[in-house]
Amino acid sequence: MISSMTGYAAQTRRFTGGQLHMELKGVNSRFLDLHFRLADELRMAEIGIREHLSARLKRGKVECRLYFTLEKKAGAMEVDRALLEKIKGISDLVRAHLPEVSPLSLGDVLRWPALLEEESVEFDALTPVIQELLGATLDEFIAARMREGEKLAALILERGRQMRVILSRIAPLVSAAQDSLREKLRQRLGNAVSASGAGIDESRLLQEVTLFAARIDVDEELSRLAAHLDELERIFTAGGAVGKRLDFLMQELNREANTLSAKSVLAEITQSVMELKLLIEQMREQAQNLE
Repeated sequence: MISSMTGYAAQTRRFTGGQLHMELKGVNSRFLDLHFRLADELRMAEIGIREHLSARLKRGKVECRLYFTLEKKAGAMEVDRALLEKIKGISDLVRAHLPEVSPLSLGDVLRWPALLEEESVEFDALTPVIQELLGATLDEFIAARMREGEKLAALILERGRQMRVILSRIAPLVSAAQDSLREKLRQRLGNAVSASGAGIDESRLLQEVTLFAARIDVDEELSRLAAHLDELERIFTAGGAVGKRLDFLMQELNREANTLSAKSVLAEITQSVMELKLLIEQMREQAQNLE
């Protein structure tokens, strides 16, 4: 199967006291580039998640976000009484030495770190939930990338078919150009010898036509372009990680198209080559999205 490097997936799982949320986002990259945005309490999960992602993904910049939300419990808010006594002792000590200092306000006391007891999570208890959540989210992420990859593959192959149509038009144009030159040379030689009364030198005519034909011969370039298009279809048939192979193939297609352009002697051929190069560029842009 063909996979794109772009994709998105999100999953949620419940645990006792709350919910875990995971998101995976992917964009293009030459290599596998993983980034993590995890809640502080879940930082220990990064190594395992990284190993799991690396085992199933080959290329792309992937961002993983993992966080949790806790369910609110009914009842009065708990206060750490022991900490409250310590705060009072500190305040009394400071004021004993610095009586001019204002006493702590209620707001100052309530903002004191860890004074108000909040619900917390134990990482070990969440480990099985994280593993199941990661598996489901990654499956969804890969499925999304594969759907996108199949669409891109279809677009690239369609442009390959359009290139074959254009190539089929070029060979007859070259042959016609050679025939046209032969007639023009024959006319010029005929006009030249009419005044002198000599006959047409057929060997000289053949030599001139042969030299011109060699300069504009594009059979080799057309054959290589056709072979590259065959390889394009083989790559997609084989599937898997095709991005790097396609990068190289697009360079080869573009090189042959440039050579074809350099040998062009007719406006029709030049126009056809421009169409080829446009299709190659479109294919290259799409191929850069594939894993």
